[in-house]
Amino acid sequence: MEAPKLKDLMEILEEIAPTELAESWDNSGLQVGFLDQTIERVALSLDPTLQAVEYAALHRAQLLLSHHPLIFKPISSIRDGDYPGAVVYEAIRRGLSIVAMHTNLDAAHEGINTILAALLGLKEIEPLSPGRGGQEAGSSSAAQHPGEKEEHEEKPPDKTGLGRIGNLSKPCSLSEFIPKAKRLLGLDILRVVGKASRSIKRVAVVGGSGGSLIKEAWLRGADLLVTGDVSYHQAREAEFLGLAVIDGGHFATERVAFRKFGRQLQKEVTTRGWKIEVLFNDKETDPLIPM
Repeated sequence: MEAPKLKDLMEILEEIAPTELAESWDNSGLQVGFLDQTIERVALSLDPTLQAVEYAALHRAQLLLSHHPLIFKPISSIRDGDYPGAVVYEAIRRGLSIVAMHTNLDAAHEGINTILAALLGLKEIEPLSPGRGGQEAGSSSAAQHPGEKEEHEEKPPDKTGLGRIGNLSKPCSLSEFIPKAKRLLGLDILRVVGKASRSIKRVAVVGGSGGSLIKEAWLRGADLLVTGDVSYHQAREAEFLGLAVIDGGHFATERVAFRKFGRQLQKEVTTRGWKIEVLFNDKETDPLIPM
């Protein structure tokens, strides 16, 4: 079999997490690259930093697959003395392509949040806020075309959307759940809202930054929200609603799931008969360090 090109691999990535699932403000997809480049090794890293580029180059990877985009906004120049210009410059210099799978992978059926929910032991997992942008997929068209209502109702439920929610096999207290979250996320300290004795059965998860979905989690009957980047005022909102919150930080809540995604991607390319090795940047660290 002819060695796969970047454009071939991107077709698989599109099947896994269609770009149409990405938020309007996002910039998932090809950041820097050569579509006809032969791909033999892929290096995964949560962020496309200089360290990640060096890791990929050291391991002779042709593609750096990141969760967060390198370029969010249009840039007027590429210079090696600023960000993201320095990363773009170094990637091109080393012949390295960069592709980001961000909010499309967050929302995908078997993406970041589904993986995180499963790793936390949740069952009966479903989207916390179904469909892109928290809207039921197809709901607006159904409202605009009443005659199509019956056809819409026959469609299977949408399995994509923001966050995930599910149930523990048996209830436990918040104090009993916290050590499990610490082990999974590799953390010694968590920021927590709620009493230690709070009974936990239904859990919502939003990898990365999910404070804006506190009300949604409460409305869906969650006892606990596991996420990151919760602000002071969002914590007060959760406290008022009686929703327990575990804030494991942006980095930790996404990285553990992105690592598992890398293993899934390895299985996918192997199943297709492609000799591609998928590596994970285990030297990457959280830029926010407790001291």
